Amino acid sequence: MSLHACIEGIGFWAPGLPDWSHARAHARGETPLVDTPPRPAPRLLAPNERRRAPDSVAVALEVALAACEAAGRDPATLPSVFASTHGDLAITDYMCRTLASEPQSMSPTRFHNSVHNAAAGYWTIGAGAVAPATAISAYRASFALGLVEALAQLADGAEAVLLVGYDAGGGGALGEMAQSRGLLGAAMLLSREGPGPSLRAHWRDGDAPLAGAGVLARHAADNIMASMLPLFDTLADGGPSARLHAGPGQHLALELS
Repeated sequence: MSLHACIEGIGFWAPGLPDWSHARAHARGETPLVDTPPRPAPRLLAPNERRRAPDSVAVALEVALAACEAAGRDPATLPSVFASTHGDLAITDYMCRTLASEPQSMSPTRFHNSVHNAAAGYWTIGAGAVAPATAISAYRASFALGLVEALAQLADGAEAVLLVGYDAGGGGALGEMAQSRGLLGAAMLLSREGPGPSLRAHWRDGDAPLAGAGVLARHAADNIMASMLPLFDTLADGGPSARLHAGPGQHLALELS
């Protein structure tokens, strides 16, 4: 049994690659990396919220809006799936250290941003979205299982679904367990029928590489969400297939046309 979708729009952000156009051209060897700020400034948020939002939320909202705009879709109407390995590792590490040493000094803002569905919450507020928003965590299989969830929603009758994969750097004890450096986000606007590449996913036994050998995968290899990049390298160079790690001894085999 396979699941199918059309990719109507793509959003992308990594250091030196501020959007999908730059990322695709760089993957093809057509353009070098460019200067980018340490993190994007998501337009959906008011200035005060933009300053308070953590890096993970900033990159998630940036690529989510870019994918919607590329597809010409109204963000307020779309169900969404946000996939992140552990949410914001840096904030979670801060909370653990603070609770162990000086619990009364806990920052309410950081506590507010520590939940795994923080990016999904910011998105629904900023976009005015009232459709369901799902947050998925499955360690290095997070993006692959987020893709399965989005495809399943399409198969269940949704017209279009927004899928967002993102992660930031970590530190401390949690950073040792789930090593991640840099900031990375990518999004796809998936629909049952529409313009853009066609994607068909098959669940298969057997391991797949955690990160691919493509240009984008090498560029952001230190980020724990790099396991999604074999798909984006394939989309950039027009290849016919990709494999995504989907858990121990399992992978998603993707056919693209």
